[in-house]
Amino acid sequence: MSSIKKIIPRLGIFFIGLPLLLSIILLPWGNHLPMHLLIVLVSALAASEVYNMFLTKTKLQPRWFIILLNLFITVVASLTKLFPFLFGRSFPVGEEIISYTFISAMLIILMVEVFFADSFENSLGRISASIFILLYTAYLITFVSRMATFSKGGKDVSSQIIAEFLLMVCFCDSFAWFFGVLFGKNNKGFVKASPNKSVAGFLGGIAGSIGAGILGYYLWPEIFAGSIGKIIFTGIIMALTSIIGDLTESVMKRSAGIKNSGNLIPGRGGVLDSMDSILMSAPLYYMLISIFYGPL
Repeated sequence: MSSIKKIIPRLGIFFIGLPLLLSIILLPWGNHLPMHLLIVLVSALAASEVYNMFLTKTKLQPRWFIILLNLFITVVASLTKLFPFLFGRSFPVGEEIISYTFISAMLIILMVEVFFADSFENSLGRISASIFILLYTAYLITFVSRMATFSKGGKDVSSQIIAEFLLMVCFCDSFAWFFGVLFGKNNKGFVKASPNKSVAGFLGGIAGSIGAGILGYYLWPEIFAGSIGKIIFTGIIMALTSIIGDLTESVMKRSAGIKNSGNLIPGRGGVLDSMDSILMSAPLYYMLISIFYGPL
């Protein structure tokens, strides 16, 4: 009975949440304004959840300050894509602005610590935690924002590129869970960070991500032209980074002594519990797609 209770929320997310999310992503109005608003919101919520984890181990700079810097990074990243004519549509102008924004945020953290800290006993912890929160929850997700102006042959292909990314990550997560439930009973515990993870789940995640890649290859041949091996390789890398993202958050939660990062999403936990794989996968997906199918 308890397993059924766990299955229902996941099925709801897969059959309702994923199509809803994809509909937002596939709506290209205003250079993907709905997606950018969603990114800014979930990034700030994730930053607050990671802040709570670090708070169990060390003193931190004020929450409002970290979230404000988080918004600074994600809003600037979104603006470079919403209004590319102001920043330069082509690489590297917009990309450099995003990187400079992150560097500026780090410098602000250091300046605040140097000039406003009451004592320096916990400075290493405060500085490290603050920079990590911004890197993890803000900078990594900007690689999703960067996909919003992808075009090929003068045609906007950003919706398809982003949809393929989300399909790979979501298929990996869903197939890993499904294979783990069906075939993983006797092969769990191979990763200390998450003892419930199984070899079957790991292989299922890779299969799911590759399957999503092949699906995109045939749905959008004008984008993913060429050898099918490229998209299969991308699918494998997306599976590995998705799994690493999930395990990274597991390590953080174990260190903080909590089960979930929050409780905002029924059946899933916190915002970070649902986007940990996206955060780790987005930069490499962006890189591989640019190399294999660029210039975009």
